[in-house]
Amino acid sequence: MKKGATMYQRIEGRNWRHIWIAGDIHGTYQQLISALRARKFNPYKDLLISVGDLIDRGPQSLECLALLRRAWFRAVRGNHEQMAIDGLTSGDISLWLMNGGQWYTRLPDDKKQVAREAIMACDQLPYIIEVNCGETTHIIAHADYPSPEYAWQKSVDKQAILWHRGRLNGHFSGKSAVIKGADHFWFGHTPLKHRYDAENQHYIDTGAVMGGELTLVKIQ
Repeated sequence: MKKGATMYQRIEGRNWRHIWIAGDIHGTYQQLISALRARKFNPYKDLLISVGDLIDRGPQSLECLALLRRAWFRAVRGNHEQMAIDGLTSGDISLWLMNGGQWYTRLPDDKKQVAREAIMACDQLPYIIEVNCGETTHIIAHADYPSPEYAWQKSVDKQAILWHRGRLNGHFSGKSAVIKGADHFWFGHTPLKHRYDAENQHYIDTGAVMGGELTLVKIQ
């Protein structure tokens, strides 16, 4: 496995008919597939991009990891993928287990090996995906883009991308500000009852694994 995954990935919208963004999936594979079917998603023409946290808490984490092999699927890494990578790399999975990783320990040995390989492959996932849809630029990251202005390949704090809630809390307390450099920013990480929009930022983790809706947004 190669080390040092790129922080940024760029996708050109003209290569796809429709592009959808999904909120945190967290092992709710069947709910995702049902939602895509309801929207007449075409895997030969359309693209789905995840804001991260494919795994943990839900019943079908292994099936969600298998999505990464599909030509119609892309994802940024979430903090849950990172906890799994770190735990398997260090041999200490206690933090991961406290945050929903118990499914891994319950797998039979053959499936555990499949899961391990898929999780370690997540170390190649980008932290940020830029999607260019005509004149509109969309930025997708798990929790935050920790800078007041976006720029392609700009160095930003990886931990903040995966974990930071300060900007969202700022919106809630009336301290909203546009992130310059792109038109729209799409985040997950914090489960909310409904999609939340503030300035040019959109928070779309609507707690699918907690009984909420799995938010899917069509950006093209």
